[in-house]
Amino acid sequence: MLDVQDLHAFYGASHVVQGVSFSVKQGEAVALVGRNGVGKTSTLKSLMGMETRTRGSIAFDGGSLMGMASHVRASKGLGYVPEERAVFPQMTVEENIRIGSLLGKSGDQKSVLDRAYALFPILRERKGQMAGTLSGGQQKMLALARGIALRPKLLLVDEPTEGLMPANVELITHALLTATQEGMTVLLVDSSFDLLKTLCTRMYAMDRGVLVGTYQPTDFASADQLAATMLGEARAQ
Repeated sequence: MLDVQDLHAFYGASHVVQGVSFSVKQGEAVALVGRNGVGKTSTLKSLMGMETRTRGSIAFDGGSLMGMASHVRASKGLGYVPEERAVFPQMTVEENIRIGSLLGKSGDQKSVLDRAYALFPILRERKGQMAGTLSGGQQKMLALARGIALRPKLLLVDEPTEGLMPANVELITHALLTATQEGMTVLLVDSSFDLLKTLCTRMYAMDRGVLVGTYQPTDFASADQLAATMLGEARAQ
């Protein structure tokens, strides 16, 4: 499905991703984990074509993505839900979902709406509300519901649970788990131990732009143990 080899990315003079190589198989949910600022988000953006200075190899679904614009990558089945609440604030919840359906190949607008509302019923209750007036957690749900409802072959998700209360974390975990059980492939960045242990088959640990370890959620008994291991890996570099 996805095979990344020797990926590099730059912000100005900063070399933020330094030779990363990893793979994600069809139907898997895989996470990039590590401290803030180590290159996880930059890796996702590089895969989506949002970093203009990159080099390396990105093979996706049998072809190369290198040199392609973001919208071309999206047309090939790559979806992206950024950390920022990617909603149109002056449009209603339903309009946000409908405009997303124009970009995908997931069927008619009704099927996209039905799927989004099935994932997060609260969005159906608020379908006529302006997206900018939703709570932060609800805006994250809207962005994620739209991304999943478009049925990409591979969905990139950046920090879907950051700053959310436990009940909302549970809703987002359930939505992503449902998507993977239905065959969607997911690559995400997140630090929620509950999400990682429920959803992921593997986790790649990053530090200072490089991969420093590969783990399974069952390698850790608690969030504290995961955090301590990530910190230990960083100190060892």
